[in-house]
Amino acid sequence: MSTYDVIVIGAGPVGENVADRVVQGGLTAAIVERELVGGECSYWACMPTKALLRSGAALRAARQVPGAREAVTGELDVAAVLRRRDDFASHWNDEGQVSWLESVGVPLLRGHGRISGDRVVEVTAADGTTTTVTARHAVVVATGSGALVPDIEGLRDAKPWTSRETVAAKKVPARLAIIGGGVVASEMATAFSELGSSVTMLARDGVLHLNEPFVGEQVAASLQDKGVSVRIGAEAGSVKRNDDGTVSITLTDGEQVEADELLVAIGRTPNTQDIGLENIGLTPGAWLAVDGTMRVDGVEGGWLYAAGDVNRRVLLTHQGKYQARVVGDVIVARVKDEPVDDAPWGRHAATADERAVPQVVFTEPEIASVGLTAAKAEAAGLRIRVVDYDLAATAGSSLHAEDYRGHARMVVDEDRKVIVGFTLVGPDVAEMLHAATIAVAGEVPIDRLWHAVPAFPTVSEVWLRLLEAYGR
Repeated sequence: MSTYDVIVIGAGPVGENVADRVVQGGLTAAIVERELVGGECSYWACMPTKALLRSGAALRAARQVPGAREAVTGELDVAAVLRRRDDFASHWNDEGQVSWLESVGVPLLRGHGRISGDRVVEVTAADGTTTTVTARHAVVVATGSGALVPDIEGLRDAKPWTSRETVAAKKVPARLAIIGGGVVASEMATAFSELGSSVTMLARDGVLHLNEPFVGEQVAASLQDKGVSVRIGAEAGSVKRNDDGTVSITLTDGEQVEADELLVAIGRTPNTQDIGLENIGLTPGAWLAVDGTMRVDGVEGGWLYAAGDVNRRVLLTHQGKYQARVVGDVIVARVKDEPVDDAPWGRHAATADERAVPQVVFTEPEIASVGLTAAKAEAAGLRIRVVDYDLAATAGSSLHAEDYRGHARMVVDEDRKVIVGFTLVGPDVAEMLHAATIAVAGEVPIDRLWHAVPAFPTVSEVWLRLLEAYGR
């Protein structure tokens, strides 16, 4: 039986960062992975999805600038887009990431990891052989999440696509139906409509409904302009895979939708069904509740941690990696009997998960947001002021693209005079988001922001216009 200071179950970006941080802190760590080192983000999510979307975005950008527009004479080369996607997914080969683990001194244990007791993990390899490893100090669960497939009549038997099958598709279906209206649904509706699919989006709760209301309105309108059938309020009642391979979706109102493939994108479920939680008094298949240092609640001895999607705090790769840094640092501090700084904004507390989460949705238009929406700020009991501005009214926007359309909103906590939420909608707004993230996370006073002068002529001039609208 091998022993390490820390054992990490799951070698996605979160698990990799935990292990690396622990080793940098002077401890030993081993990592367990049953699939590909690099996880969901590298092969079925962040990287390949954005590769699918980027070609269409670049083509749109060129067509919005006179001079460049005239140089564009063709449509997207679908085969080239898919080849580029494959490159960014490393052709679903993890040799490069395995080499990285070796370079930082983290042994890889290939197989399915299950917690069999206090600080003990049993690893079952593909050939059925088992290896048992023990952690001196901590076990970290970083197993992520999988696509949620709801209990709709016939749905599982119809073998629908989830985000994985969609992102790794070898060909573009002529007709694609999507159940869902969130980020995955909206991004894949954008990508596949530009790749040539006739897309029907069954968005029961609306499009991107967790964002500011104008976000969903603008994305839905853009999708409809692309020819996507956006069905707000539509709900699937049953699904059938036909003998010819097509899919029939019967809505709850009796209407029928026909498609060649069906993507289900309504949420995520934790990958904790078979990792041995029952052996330590926890519920298999449940999200793992954690404190601010990512230590799992209800485990005697406090040796179990959970980072990333699996704790349900924020299901975003960059936030999972942020949590991973917290976990690695706090484990090292506790092992070395160093003070644990878990105060608000302390080194060992993932407080950004509650106050300053940035997110980009790569639709057309692009969505970039951080912090709270106006509705969530009010629900949190804050006395707020909302300031809106037409992003197209800045000098930089008209230079950036002809007929630029966009919108900016900042949500100000009136008692503290700091920004608690910021949303941008428009072409290429993603690269403007980090300025807002710094303002929110740093709690920069409005009066101080007047001295952060935006360069002219850039779209970032919207900061000045928002402050002018707010007043001094």
